[in-house]
Amino acid sequence: MSTVSPFLRHALPASPVRPSSSERAIAAWLLACCALVFAVIVVGGITRLSHAGLSITEWQPIVGTLPPLSADDWEDAFAKYRETPEYRQVNRGMTLDAFQRIYWWEYVHRLLGRLVGVAFIVPFAVFAARRRIPEGFGWKLAGVFVLGGLQGALGWYMVKSGLVDDPRVSQFRLTAHLTLAFLILGAMLWLALSLLYPKRIRLRAQAAPARRWSHAVVACVLAMVVTGGFVAGLRAEKAYNTFPLMNGELVPTGIMMIDPWWQNFFWNVATVQFDHRVLALLLMIVVVVLLWKVRVAIDLPRRARSTARVLGVLVVLQVALGISTVLLAVPIVLGTLHQAGAALVFATSVALVHALR
Repeated sequence: MSTVSPFLRHALPASPVRPSSSERAIAAWLLACCALVFAVIVVGGITRLSHAGLSITEWQPIVGTLPPLSADDWEDAFAKYRETPEYRQVNRGMTLDAFQRIYWWEYVHRLLGRLVGVAFIVPFAVFAARRRIPEGFGWKLAGVFVLGGLQGALGWYMVKSGLVDDPRVSQFRLTAHLTLAFLILGAMLWLALSLLYPKRIRLRAQAAPARRWSHAVVACVLAMVVTGGFVAGLRAEKAYNTFPLMNGELVPTGIMMIDPWWQNFFWNVATVQFDHRVLALLLMIVVVVLLWKVRVAIDLPRRARSTARVLGVLVVLQVALGISTVLLAVPIVLGTLHQAGAALVFATSVALVHALR
């Protein structure tokens, strides 16, 4: 007979539960899809920073899988691009070789998006046909697939906004496209971790603050993704290339120059970059508090402690990347690394919340 009191049994971590072979296989598939989504986010950053996003003027989900294969095909694609406001207002006189360089980045971005869809739906159908999907996961996986389809449509909806009059996509549509990519990444990662670690742990009361602060970190990171989307959409990252001051001011003069006031948060270059900087500072503070709460908590699982440490390192690197990107006027390499870093910080924060369920 056990001599452990009921109170102590409730306070101690629950015994680990090993996932079944089907659960491990589905988790591995989902993690592979996460890697593909991460690649899409990275290539999307390169596409945006190289101004390649408007080079393909049509959305052809099936036919568009193939790139131009002949000289005539390239001339036809280039002729369509020459009709866009971006060519007429920004790239007039561009050569076919220069067009091909930006075309390939957008093509790879779209091809990766299609690859994610195929890599998701085919194994999903196979697992479903073999009845290997655990109870309660079928509708969740179907929901992720719906979000993926919505993401493709949203990507084209974003591109369309830059093909009419203004050679820049809508900052609202770009932000929605970027944020949805992060949410899809987070959803697949959460489901994969739920399969690998199917049983919730029992935490002492002292662990509750760590759990609450982990949620705060996820909220801060998502807020930074949203403000980062507006910074990118308005190209605000090139307006103030100094740090910590913004062109010599702690708070830039024009931060609330638009009337009504609320429009400054969506259309004012100074405001959106200032908001992004403030959120970076807030994220650093929240992560420091979280790390302290994790340190003093009793009987936290090793997975939670190690994930918290990784998160702390990633946030420091991400803030350093952000500062370097601003100071160097957003070189493509640093800008891309900053977007990739955001995805890693978000994924790690989601993993920490899961570890502290």
